[in-house]
Amino acid sequence: MSLQRLIYLDNNATTPCDPRVVEAMVPYFYEKHGNAASRSHQFGWEAEDAVDYAREQIAALLGAEDKEIIFTSGATESNNLALKGVFEMYARKGNHIITAETEHKAILDTCKHLEKAGAEITYLKVKEDGLVDLADLEAAIKPTTILVSLMWANNETGVIQPMKEIAQICEKHGVLFHSDATQAVGKIPTLPRETGVHLMSFSAHKMYGPKGVGGLYVSRKNPRVKVTAQIDGGGHERGMRSGTLNVPGIVGFGKAAEIAKNEMFQDAERVSRLRDKLENALVQLEETKINGNVNSRMPHVTNISFKHVEGEGLMMTFNQHIAVSSGSACTSASLEPSYVLVAMGLGDDLAHS
Repeated sequence: MSLQRLIYLDNNATTPCDPRVVEAMVPYFYEKHGNAASRSHQFGWEAEDAVDYAREQIAALLGAEDKEIIFTSGATESNNLALKGVFEMYARKGNHIITAETEHKAILDTCKHLEKAGAEITYLKVKEDGLVDLADLEAAIKPTTILVSLMWANNETGVIQPMKEIAQICEKHGVLFHSDATQAVGKIPTLPRETGVHLMSFSAHKMYGPKGVGGLYVSRKNPRVKVTAQIDGGGHERGMRSGTLNVPGIVGFGKAAEIAKNEMFQDAERVSRLRDKLENALVQLEETKINGNVNSRMPHVTNISFKHVEGEGLMMTFNQHIAVSSGSACTSASLEPSYVLVAMGLGDDLAHS
């Protein structure tokens, strides 16, 4: 079967570039090819202006200041910069970080790295619906806690955490709050300043932008947050992330943010109707289970277990007709049950189905 007829249902792994995004990027590959750090001639000025405008477009989507947006190579780098940068910058205050068992590997593996560097990490369990227990979170905070890192929306189940309530707990105890919002930005309102999030990671390719470019929101007031740079070099991005900026990618990122700001609500309504139609048909099958809190989840995500049917078997069946995954893209080659579903209390058979 040709690729043209293949149905693509793996948008949590990556989205195709919107044609309007590609159109905006093209001139910066050859006509306007300057380095944004070259401020002595027109090519550099054009590139710098394009980056500044993209930063404004993204800030507008997030309800943030443009100077609060730091460009990276993607959400994984943003997560590393947030966690490692806070751990090093606030080492005198403490070494304790709180996260959850259902976080993306970019968070969990970074936490494992920090444990080797002397960090104390608390991995919160989640309830059967995928939500963190707010009482457990507050009980885990101690005088040495410097950061809580909890994702806005889960990449496998789409479950949305109670962000404002989490932020209130963090504010009460004077702890910084980071969120991996990679699956949420551009699809639902993600306003870090209004919500009380101090650092937030996100990526272009999850919102119809290009691969290889991401962002980290870093609050500049109430509180003003500082992170230690993890890449040494020319001091780009206010000294937080050195390296020549990916101007075409950043331009595309900005355009994707602009489109999302204008079309997000209509798109969410359309996609959620399609998702509900699919689920209503599938739950008619025997021993079918929708995983996660259905009242607090992303409009475009469904996670379904089919008892007695292995996920790999379904993937092989779908392979010629439907592009779909049985877990996150980062773990799609693994034959192990989904650690996210296992953490939610599903047995290995359902978590693997």
